[in-house]
Amino acid sequence: MKITREIKTAILVIASILLFIWGYSFLKGRDLLSNYHKYYVKYSNVDGLASSSPVVINGLVVGKVNSIELQKDWTSLVELQINGDYKIPKNSVAELYSPGPIGGKQIAILPNTETNEIAVSGDFFQSGNKLGLTEEVSNQIKPIKEKLDKVLENANTMLVNVNQVLDEKTKQNLRSSLENLNATLAEFKQASTTVNQMLAENKTKIATTVSNFDKTSANLKTMSDSLAKANIGQTVRNLEKTLASVDKIMADMEAGKGTLGKLAKDDALYTNFAKSAKELELLLQDLRLNPTRYVNVSLFGKKNKPYKAPINDTLNKK
Repeated sequence: MKITREIKTAILVIASILLFIWGYSFLKGRDLLSNYHKYYVKYSNVDGLASSSPVVINGLVVGKVNSIELQKDWTSLVELQINGDYKIPKNSVAELYSPGPIGGKQIAILPNTETNEIAVSGDFFQSGNKLGLTEEVSNQIKPIKEKLDKVLENANTMLVNVNQVLDEKTKQNLRSSLENLNATLAEFKQASTTVNQMLAENKTKIATTVSNFDKTSANLKTMSDSLAKANIGQTVRNLEKTLASVDKIMADMEAGKGTLGKLAKDDALYTNFAKSAKELELLLQDLRLNPTRYVNVSLFGKKNKPYKAPINDTLNKK
């Protein structure tokens, strides 16, 4: 059978049309020669999700977003085209997330591990939304921004109050205080210079004083060593014994024991002692007034004069 030119042309045109349809679908991310399942999920906000965005499971691309349609209730119906070789459990979660700070949104399938029932083409997945890096940073910065705004507001209020307090008179007082402070610092600098000069002039004397102090410290150390070596304990014990003996003597005197005790406590002894002392006084007085009565030297044998009592005989008067 001979194939005519018209049949060849028709076959070529049909093949070209089929190849164009396949190439167009392939460029749109749909392979007509592969087995795909369609799943659906509803989002209240797709947040920049676009058609042909990848669909991944555990980081592996298993499909793409086929279409996004806005519904009457203002939700977005997303059609997912996933390779039929992957068996996805029912009621899995289609989580909308951002893979990086730059780029669009993607969908990650989180398989439902609590069931063994496999989803079929046309089933709906549960929707989920995971904050991207930008959203997380924004949520973390938002409280800081609010606190910073509050701090700036308080700082502004404080500055206003400071401006109200710092009137012209107060500013003048501050200027005067700063001038006085500068003058005080200048005087302190001058005094410091004078002190440095005085120290430089008396450097030798200061060195001598320090040397003498070192010698004094050495002497004190030697003295302390001598005191440490001395038998201070024995000396203290001897002192305690001596004080105990003195206490005993004083106790005996208080009790009238011994000579000192009798002298202190015996009134008769004291009276006799006083009387003897008085008689001795009279004897000495008579000896002074009449010495010839007691010392009589006579070459020719004079007779002794008779005894004559002293004029001031206090003993006889008593």
